[in-house]
Amino acid sequence: MAREAAERPPEETLSLWKREQARLKALVVDRDTEAWQRDPAFSGLQRVGGVDVSFVKGDRVSACASLVVLSYPELEVVYEDCHMVSLTAPYVSGFLAFREVPFLVDAVQRLREQAPGLVPQVLLVDGNGLLHHRGFGVACHLGVLTDLPCVGVAKKLLQVDGLENNAQHKEKIGLLQTGGDSFPLMGGSGAVLGTALKSHDRSTKPLYVSVGHKISLEAAVRLTRGCCRFRIPEPVRQADIRSRDHIRRTLGASRPPAPKQDSSGRYTAWPRFPRLHARHGDACAGFWALTAPLMGEPGVGVTAGGGGAPGPDGGMRQTLTLPHPREAWGAAWMSREARAACAPAPVLSEAQGRPRPS
Repeated sequence: MAREAAERPPEETLSLWKREQARLKALVVDRDTEAWQRDPAFSGLQRVGGVDVSFVKGDRVSACASLVVLSYPELEVVYEDCHMVSLTAPYVSGFLAFREVPFLVDAVQRLREQAPGLVPQVLLVDGNGLLHHRGFGVACHLGVLTDLPCVGVAKKLLQVDGLENNAQHKEKIGLLQTGGDSFPLMGGSGAVLGTALKSHDRSTKPLYVSVGHKISLEAAVRLTRGCCRFRIPEPVRQADIRSRDHIRRTLGASRPPAPKQDSSGRYTAWPRFPRLHARHGDACAGFWALTAPLMGEPGVGVTAGGGGAPGPDGGMRQTLTLPHPREAWGAAWMSREARAACAPAPVLSEAQGRPRPS
């Protein structure tokens, strides 16, 4: 979810918002209401939704509201709705829903009208539910207004009711060993407000799961874990990816920067792209051929030319012939292992979370 600072609204507005939260909070249901929620394997669950609001960089008003629906348990996108919106309410901590939820409710309503058979049976929200200053976060707000089960999934701990991201909390995080490990978030009042969940074996930071509406905390945690291919649950992850893609397509994609050069013309720094540099560095043989389609560039053929001196990994330094004005991408150190790792485009497509090419 987008969280841009803006001018604080008048106290009268904040008081009105607090009263509205209190009114809607009385409608929250914090127990399982559907048969599939009580089944250990979630038998009967077929559609899981995710929502997100992404901002245009440097713009506090323009944003993209997205709703995606994924099949379960396959986690394949079956529906996507992305709309550019103009936000009128400022962001104030504890009142995120008044800034973003109206546009997400509209997205759910469009889905109900256009494809009722694809309405999700549960929504995952990038934000909090009962884990909130007044026990009514964005996941609760969206759940009550859409009458859909909702789960709040936050990436950072909201420090309320005595919960603190202190040494004791970090010690508990350190005890989470494998995906699915968790510990309860008990506030100073004695209430369990949510759960800290290690969502993936390789994740180092937990997610903070809380009830939004029409689901128990136990089922919310199991569902979140079941939706994670990576750290972030796939419905939320796909909503974020697709909203950002929509902004780029709508407003024009910014081009990747060229590598930096020193005074002698040697390349000193390469732009970083997620997962490409993880094992073999940015500069691998298939780099531009694979990244160009994903960055909105036309497909580019890459031809290795000339031998050269051995590279730092024992491979050969290759000169790449690129039919593209940005010739700065033309040199790369690559070994056989690096070529193999970078070659299959479908693997990169999945890792980046983007749909496979049609």
